[in-house]
Amino acid sequence: MSMHRRALLTLGLGSLLPPVAQALDRPAELQSVWPQAQLIGSGRMRFLGLSIYDAHLWAPAPLSAADWSERPLAIELVYTRSLQGAQIAERSLDEMRRQLNIGSADAERWLATMKATFPDVRDGDRLTGIYRLGDSARFYWNGGLRKTWSDAALAKHFFGIWLSPQTSEPSLREALFGGRV
Repeated sequence: MSMHRRALLTLGLGSLLPPVAQALDRPAELQSVWPQAQLIGSGRMRFLGLSIYDAHLWAPAPLSAADWSERPLAIELVYTRSLQGAQIAERSLDEMRRQLNIGSADAERWLATMKATFPDVRDGDRLTGIYRLGDSARFYWNGGLRKTWSDAALAKHFFGIWLSPQTSEPSLREALFGGRV
């Protein structure tokens, strides 16, 4: 990877690179579901200066920041450090609470679902979530199916962690939408 590309990804601007520079292989799990899926944008998640993961937004058709929850899409996370699955689930619930007030029964159920979905990850592990027209989600870990969700609200708000206007990482959201927010 060039120093220029690395610097842009570090700044969360990877999606602003010319298309040739940001060419990525489509994840195998998308090949069978959406062979025409295109990379919409990419960026790096950092916390307190530490790299956490590289995020890539894929979709089988054009996608905008205004209509993301009404379109099929996938978010691929390539981890750059080790994290426990339970921590990922707990942080995800915290981030989802930025979007809406979640009742205690839903919070407990959603947290249990996420804990059952997210494995412990290491540097280089890949987690891909596929959002299917607002009614379900499928999760793949390193290419293998891990879990399917049928709770539409959970699926929408989970993907909203990165894509909703209430995200805690607006620069990553902008990068994922290719700078078109």
